Amino acid sequence: MIDPYLFFDGCCEEALHFYRKVLNAEISMLMRFRESPEADAFPPEQADKIMHAHFHVAGGSIMASDSMEDGAKGFAGFALSLPTADPAAARSTFDALAEGGTVQMALQATFWSPAFGIVRDRFGVPWMVSAPAQS
Repeated sequence: MIDPYLFFDGCCEEALHFYRKVLNAEISMLMRFRESPEADAFPPEQADKIMHAHFHVAGGSIMASDSMEDGAKGFAGFALSLPTADPAAARSTFDALAEGGTVQMALQATFWSPAFGIVRDRFGVPWMVSAPAQS
């Protein structure tokens, strides 16, 4: 099994709250830099930032932290695929992720799904939201 690891530039806690609200994410582990056994090795301004978090969404596992990046929001070369129970759930989830984000492909019927769309959330994370094909 491979778990994605997301690096946020100082907004990991905000992202975790957002995913908890929008995706019903369950945070199973969260450690701040100040809680590290090597806390003295980090700049004081990092103390309350997230060193490591582990959360679960739709049966999947994702890890995250605040990185010491350059401040640019954006993830490239991948998207997180998020299956939903039905088209109504896909619509609700898609719209919530799109708030403050950018729709890359509007939620719509495709030949493989009655509701599929791609949205980059306000943190720059791309999500492919889909409902299962109906038989």
